[in-house]
Amino acid sequence: MTSVLFGITLIASAGVGVVNMITEEPIALAKEAATKAALTEVLPAFETTEEQTLTIDEMPITVYTASNGGEVAGYAVQTMTKQGFNGVVRLMVGFTPDGEVVNVNVLEQSETPGLGTKMADEGNVLLGSIQGQNLENKKLVDGKLAVKKDGGDVDALTAATISSRAYVDAVNRAWMAYRSVAKGVAATDTASGATNTAAAQTNEPEAQEGGQNE
Repeated sequence: MTSVLFGITLIASAGVGVVNMITEEPIALAKEAATKAALTEVLPAFETTEEQTLTIDEMPITVYTASNGGEVAGYAVQTMTKQGFNGVVRLMVGFTPDGEVVNVNVLEQSETPGLGTKMADEGNVLLGSIQGQNLENKKLVDGKLAVKKDGGDVDALTAATISSRAYVDAVNRAWMAYRSVAKGVAATDTASGATNTAAAQTNEPEAQEGGQNE
C-alpha cells in the first residue's frame, strides 16, 4: 500500500510539474503584456523602460523609468495599499519627469460594487482631483495627499470614504517612490495620515458594509 501511494503521489507531482512548465511561459507573457498596457495608459509616448523595485511600508513598489532616446519621458509606479474596504488595491500611477500626474490605472481592487469600484471608472472624482497636477502643490496633510474629510483637497467617492482613502494611500506611496527615483528623496516607511485616520475610526458607521461611506 505504501508503494502504491508513493507511486500515485509521484505521478501526481510529475503531472503538476508538467502543467506548471506548460503554463509558466504563457502566464509570464500575459503578465508582461498587461504591465505594458498599463504603462501605455499612464505615460506619455516612450521607447524603453527601466525597472526598479523599492520596499515601502513592507510592500514592493515598482518604478518604471520610461525614456525616449536616452531622455526621460516619465515615470510609472506600480503601487499598492492594504487599506481597501475589502483588502488590497493596486494602482499604476504615471508621472511626468517634473512630477505631474499623467494618469492612474487601477490594476486590482475588490471593493463594494457601485461604491468603491468607481475608483476604476474613467473620469472618477479621485482621479479628477490629481490628474494633470503636481502633488507638491496640493493641500497636504503631514506632507501627504488626503481626502477632504481628512483635511486634504481630494474629492472622495460618494459613500466610499474607506476606498477613497485606500486609493489616496496607494497614490502617496507611488509619489514617494517617484521622488526617490527621480529626485533622490529617501523613501520612508511612513503610512499616510489618511490611512491612519481611517484605521482609527472602526466604530463609525462607515466601517460597516452597505450604505454609508463604505
